[in-house]
Amino acid sequence: MKYKFISDSHLHSINSFDGKDSVIMIAERACQLNLYSITITDHCECNEYEEQNVRKDIEGSVIDTAKARAMYLDKLRIYTGIELGQPTQNEKAAQEALSLGEYDFVLGSLHNIRGEQDFYFIEYTPENTTDLLDRYFREMSDLAKTDYYDSLAHLTYPLRYLAGKTEIPFDRRRYDDAIDEILSELVRRDKALEVNTSGLRQLIGKTLPDEEIIRRFRELGGKYVTLGSDAHRWGDVGAGIEEGLALLQKCGFTHFTVFEKRQPRLLPI
Repeated sequence: MKYKFISDSHLHSINSFDGKDSVIMIAERACQLNLYSITITDHCECNEYEEQNVRKDIEGSVIDTAKARAMYLDKLRIYTGIELGQPTQNEKAAQEALSLGEYDFVLGSLHNIRGEQDFYFIEYTPENTTDLLDRYFREMSDLAKTDYYDSLAHLTYPLRYLAGKTEIPFDRRRYDDAIDEILSELVRRDKALEVNTSGLRQLIGKTLPDEEIIRRFRELGGKYVTLGSDAHRWGDVGAGIEEGLALLQKCGFTHFTVFEKRQPRLLPI
């Protein structure tokens, strides 16, 4: 491996509704790849917290991660995390979820805006796309202004599906000010920006967010950047992380971040 420290800080196990494999299988794969650390960040969709019995899955994730940490103590650093989806849509659920474990790391994410399905399921049209994206970035700005999270996940999440499902033209310049507002809020609050590498294995073909936004984060004073494959099966553990590290170097970063007990640890690239 080119890099001494390779860490995957966005991983889903069978304790996520869309996860395929156990935490043990994920950890075993990470060991095979000689990763430095992993963080299990199973889903907590706050807007569905009561209806889907999300609490049970979170508790299972915390328990399974602790078991894996004990098993791989001398081989791999395994951190307890959670992906807190839509926390501003149900703040009571977000607060309860954060009380269910001693987390090392909390990802803040937005998979669906208020009153809409996950962007994965939306049928995009020239008529609705601009409105959906306007609302997405406004709600992401609301999330960025909270203290629920340590790192803001896959900032350009809708584009992953917009690129894969449609040929609708997209004007990124329209959202420059909104994105700057979000990035500036991360800097002001000493929060991290996630570089999500899942897009590298999807039709969009780039990280979420992309190089331009990562560069802008650094220009605005951004210090903390986390890397995550967003793997939902053992075969994608660590996927794209080395490419992500190379991209960070290209954008002028000399370190990336992992979180331990909710505190950032800078590791050299």
